[in-house]
Amino acid sequence: MARHRKAALLILACALLALAACSRERGSEEREASQPARPGAPNVVVVMTDDQALDTMRAMPRTRRLLGRHGVTFETAVVSFPLCCPSRATFLTGRYAHNHGVKDNHHPEGGIGKLDQEDTLPVWLERAGYRTAFVGKYLNGYGKPEHGGPEFVPPGWSEWYGLTAESKRDVYDYEINENGELRRYGGSEEDFKTDVLARLARDFVRRASGEEEPFFLWVATPAPHADRALEGAERNPEPAPRHRGRFEGLRAPRGPAFDEADVSDKPAFVRELPRLGRKAQAKIDRAWVSQLESLLAVDELVADLVRELRRRGELRRTLFIFTSDNGYLRGQHRIDRGKSKLYDESILVPLLVRGPRFPAGVRTRNPVVNVDLAATIVRLSGAQPDAPLDGVPLWRALRPEGRERAALVEVFARKADRFQGLRTRRYAYAERDHDVGELYDLRRDPHQLRSRFEDPAYARARAQLSRRLAQLRDCAGAACWRTDAK
Repeated sequence: MARHRKAALLILACALLALAACSRERGSEEREASQPARPGAPNVVVVMTDDQALDTMRAMPRTRRLLGRHGVTFETAVVSFPLCCPSRATFLTGRYAHNHGVKDNHHPEGGIGKLDQEDTLPVWLERAGYRTAFVGKYLNGYGKPEHGGPEFVPPGWSEWYGLTAESKRDVYDYEINENGELRRYGGSEEDFKTDVLARLARDFVRRASGEEEPFFLWVATPAPHADRALEGAERNPEPAPRHRGRFEGLRAPRGPAFDEADVSDKPAFVRELPRLGRKAQAKIDRAWVSQLESLLAVDELVADLVRELRRRGELRRTLFIFTSDNGYLRGQHRIDRGKSKLYDESILVPLLVRGPRFPAGVRTRNPVVNVDLAATIVRLSGAQPDAPLDGVPLWRALRPEGRERAALVEVFARKADRFQGLRTRRYAYAERDHDVGELYDLRRDPHQLRSRFEDPAYARARAQLSRRLAQLRDCAGAACWRTDAK
């Protein structure tokens, strides 16, 4: 019996030694795979908000001045899947949802568990010699036990400051995973979440500046997403105390699409909606004011980062991107709130870019897609993705206006409205398996009030859009953009 026990211990010891040797070899291979950054590779800073509609940029004058006036404002920036988790997965992979596989916020179609986290932008950048950092809200499901727990740090991040699953929406009394250790923040004014994220981001820039290796920083604010704990409150989302009341009494915009009178041309889920009553409109107004006031702190965050980059002598060599994961509907077409729809309020987001290759003070209406963000960063950094990306560098949209871009829009998650479609400069188009399609001539109908899907006068346009959609529906890599019209 003793001989058997001794033999078993010997076998176990040998196995452990082999495992250790294997681990050392793998670690050595990983270090060898990480090369010095390409000479001249820029720093990259991305600030991404949550559920921010284009019209709320009125609350962000510093961002418009510091990034827009000194860079490019993309007025037709399309989110291919206007929902938090699929959109963020697209940013991390540079691929459409039908390729990266994250098709909802939660199981069984979505969440962090559907993303191949070994094949993402921070992994490629770290491999290319970048120092990387994340601050804020990651993918839905992050921090849950089935996804590694709250202390899990995803691959590719040199530094990590991620809001855990139970903390991503609470503005006070939340916890952050700070490089693998949980830190609790309380309810004092200095614990206001956006301000804490701003301090963490600014501190990273301070420490990473002046080094030979460039850095990549992604700051993802929960604002202006509604807060779970504030349902029915006067302010939801909750602004910083210093900003509460700044937009008191404002009414949400009442454009032509607000509480649309005739929705007979729309799909069933819209046709079934009632007109917006006074209570519903008052709730929309409260949400509008709350969103504007919550973004004031984000505007300060952007200004603080620009100031820190300038102070450290890094601003000129930094690509700075400001955007959102999706837009937001507030009463348009009778939809009191939400996203994941074909309409521009849902699929168009703010996108301002300052830095190398982006001239100052330029505005363009040429469409770009959120798959282009990773493609832009990869091209400038010299990083090597593990497979071709579905997007192209954003500066291609600065070419003459004659170039047409068809942005794929696809929604798989919503039971009431699953569709695939296109957004071009002139048209918004959608096809559905079990409901009517939609076709809007944005040149004549910018508010998408009358669908021309069954209008004989648009038969040719519909046929062309249908053929283009068939090309993009399952596209991958260059096939997603190489056939754009010229």
